Amino acid sequence: MSVAIHNQVLFALVIVGGVAVVASGFVSLAPNRLMSGNAIPLWEAGGSSASIAVAVLGAILLAACFAVPSQAACYAALVSAGLLLMVVFAAAGQSSSSLMAGAKPAARVSLGPAFWILAACAILAMTDALQRLAAGIGARVLVVISIASGIGLLAAGGAFDALSIVREYRTHRQVFVNALVRHMMLVGISVAGAVAIGFPLGVAVVRRPRLQGPVFTILNILQTIPSIALFGLLIVPLSALVAAVPWLATLGIGGIGVTPAIIALVLYALLPAVRNTSAGLAGVDRAAIDAGRGMGLNRRQIFWQLELPLALPVLLAGLRIVTVQAVGLAVVAALIGAGGLGTFVFDGLGQYAVDLVLLGALPAILLALVADFVIQIVSALLRQRFAP
Repeated sequence: MSVAIHNQVLFALVIVGGVAVVASGFVSLAPNRLMSGNAIPLWEAGGSSASIAVAVLGAILLAACFAVPSQAACYAALVSAGLLLMVVFAAAGQSSSSLMAGAKPAARVSLGPAFWILAACAILAMTDALQRLAAGIGARVLVVISIASGIGLLAAGGAFDALSIVREYRTHRQVFVNALVRHMMLVGISVAGAVAIGFPLGVAVVRRPRLQGPVFTILNILQTIPSIALFGLLIVPLSALVAAVPWLATLGIGGIGVTPAIIALVLYALLPAVRNTSAGLAGVDRAAIDAGRGMGLNRRQIFWQLELPLALPVLLAGLRIVTVQAVGLAVVAALIGAGGLGTFVFDGLGQYAVDLVLLGALPAILLALVADFVIQIVSALLRQRFAP
């Protein structure tokens, strides 16, 4: 009798995670922050307890792949994947502490491929289970808070203190805080600028269809320019402008730094902002607009009371794209002196210090995920609010 795989996504994740554990190191031990470390597998780094826990939870997830689709199977996969994620983090902290206990002070313990792949597979398995359960907003928020709280408790208890990335953070703590604030400022200002320009432009495109061709042609051209090239192209005109009008320098405007970074980020964000605005407004049911006219509403009232609320989910989808894109591109802006988390990425690349790179890259990824998650929640709430 043949056995059917009912959850192929989970099956693929289990196989990938299993291969990663067997074929790659869970952590690596290096003599210092600049040299490559020796890969240490999970069963040596985390001990027998962590290996057994990962094996048991992996077996449960594998069994869930063959189980007949049901809520019970999905809940089992969700809980097992969540526990697996916590075990992976706990094993990373335990292994780093035990390895550093007998090592020289300059030695560094870094997270290996098996850790990242296992963690990613566990997160994706949880996401798949939530989607199959058609979990609501409250359930998704509860899961995120539970996982974040568990990892936070491990961190507060000093479980990760021996990891190289945590030691890099302690060395650059104040610089990191300033870079994080600068990064968020760049993203916030650029997203606000893109919305302030893109929303009216999207409305104009819908109201005057003849503008669609030239507007989208220009925006598409801007989108095809590589980010580094666009940052570089802005240096010359801005430098010339400051040379011609010196008092602009007192406002912080210059050929390098924050000004060209924000301009470039706004230009890149205009296409999704304008496109989603025009698509959202154009997708409003004409019957609703006709009904509004029949009720005596004027054009302005129809826009604010009917068109805009009905188009909000699509507008927020555009805002989601703009925000996530800005978080990533702001990393590159460090190349022109704009600061932000990209400073650690490029400093780490220059020093061949992988954990310094991660100190900039991981918070940027986390910022993008948090922004995406929050906007998804708001969008879901609006869909419920304005559902017919």
